[in-house]
Amino acid sequence: MAIRLHGPPHCRQSYVQGRLYGVAIIAMIAVAATTAGSAYMMEYIVDAMTSPEMRDWAVVIALSVVCLFLMKALATYAQSIYLAHAGNLDSHRTAGPGVSQATSARCFVFLDNESSDLLMRPHTAPRQLIDVIVTGFVRDAMTLLGLVIVMVYQQPVLSVVFSIVGPLVLPGIRYLPKSVRSIMQAEFKSLAEIIRVIQETSAGIKVIKGFSLEDRMIDRMETAILKVEERSNEIARLQSIASPLMEFLAGLAVAGVLVVSTMGLAGSEQPTAGQLMSFITALLMAYEPAKRLSKMRVQIETCMVGVGMLFGLLDQEDTMRESPDAHDLTDGPGEIALRDVTFGYHGTLPVIEGMSVTFEAGKTTALVGQSGGGKSTIFGLIMRFYDPDMGSVEIDGQNLQEVSFSSLRRKVSYVGQDTFLFSASVIENLRCSAPNASDEEVMDAARAAHAHEFISELPNGYDTQVGENGTFLSGGQKQRIAIARAILRNAEILLLDEATSALDAESENLVKNALDALTRDMTVIIIAHRLATVLEADKIMVVQDGAVIEQGDLDQLIQSNGQFRKLFDQQFKTTEKEREVAE
Repeated sequence: MAIRLHGPPHCRQSYVQGRLYGVAIIAMIAVAATTAGSAYMMEYIVDAMTSPEMRDWAVVIALSVVCLFLMKALATYAQSIYLAHAGNLDSHRTAGPGVSQATSARCFVFLDNESSDLLMRPHTAPRQLIDVIVTGFVRDAMTLLGLVIVMVYQQPVLSVVFSIVGPLVLPGIRYLPKSVRSIMQAEFKSLAEIIRVIQETSAGIKVIKGFSLEDRMIDRMETAILKVEERSNEIARLQSIASPLMEFLAGLAVAGVLVVSTMGLAGSEQPTAGQLMSFITALLMAYEPAKRLSKMRVQIETCMVGVGMLFGLLDQEDTMRESPDAHDLTDGPGEIALRDVTFGYHGTLPVIEGMSVTFEAGKTTALVGQSGGGKSTIFGLIMRFYDPDMGSVEIDGQNLQEVSFSSLRRKVSYVGQDTFLFSASVIENLRCSAPNASDEEVMDAARAAHAHEFISELPNGYDTQVGENGTFLSGGQKQRIAIARAILRNAEILLLDEATSALDAESENLVKNALDALTRDMTVIIIAHRLATVLEADKIMVVQDGAVIEQGDLDQLIQSNGQFRKLFDQQFKTTEKEREVAE
């Protein structure tokens, strides 16, 4: 079904989805009507077989039955197809925003939630909930209503038996949903624990083996599996209660029909065999939709847990939004400035307070200092993973809160201390920073990072799969691929956060020399704890407790006898005598 509309994508999707659900509902009504019609036709089928005066109508009745069941088959097919299409579109509408909002700007989503918890937020829950409601209230309810009408039409008195016995099961079913929600929430937590154990085992297998933690991980897994099994059994028990109750109801109803009809309690006129058969058929056919309706509350409560978890993620406040009037960063030399910036994670005590620094365009600036001083936070602010609580971050005099994310990302290239690679081939990992790069450009970047040689020796060269987060590569190999990826991007600003920490001294020196040549006219900011990697920087800044306490070139900082000099002496073990000679 092709539908062309103008307007925002979400409006078009809502319109299309409404049309799909509308067609599915019409098909469900047709299924309900034909189901009731098939029960009603039993009167004519039985009478045609038992009554001589009806035999002349046998062909007409047979053709009517064929047409009725053909209509039901077509309606059932249409119901399934259109409901599936509408459900798939709904899954897209809920899963898409969940992923896009989280990955576009909301770093706090991943900082606040473990990945196992995010994985357990089922994006299909809204679809499942809608399917349960639509099929329950439309198909099953309409089918049950149609069959009850047939029953009342055929045998009003006998229908009273059904109406009296039916409410007897309601008190037993009513209490079921009260327990379902808490059980399902606990089951989701247990499933998340299973995923967490698998993830930790995969990522930390060397630590687990090194510290003999196998038994501990096995115990965690077995405990989580046992809890899931127990709660699944509880859910199964609650869902299964409705079926025996409905079975008992059906037995009572059939027994009542038998007693009433054989004892002449159905009225003054004795019903025909066809009427009784039509009534009994409608009664038996009503069993299945009635049973599904009795379970619907439990199914709704089960789905509501997943819906609540999903929308709990989607409803988290999006603090990182692109300005409605955002413009692209205009071309410039690449000067970066933090102007009176104060920032604290989640509004806690500031990690950076009142910082005003400038990173000169085309120069290399090194950030050094003890861990926890705020160096990586500066990188996060420059890449606009976070916005400052006060002050502004600017590139070439342009406030980053007023520019588009896409233009900012094109301007900046980044290599982090925790090297991340996608579970893909080497060339795919390299090319993700520049999708349109040619093979030769990719190889040139790899050569610059001194990665080409080891990549060429891999089983399939650049097409070799690296495994989950590069598990098939060494730490140094992963880091060189990450550096090559940043080089290939060819951005005006390069941020290096301990980018060579996993390299040996020789490789580090080679990569450093290559970076020096490639970044001669770029704005480069380096975070390093090994001072040997930053001694030739144009400017060195010492960051401590969220503030820049010293800055200058190497000679200036050595002569100042400040915090940098202490760090320098600690790493290079300069003796007091050597210091006096140097001075």
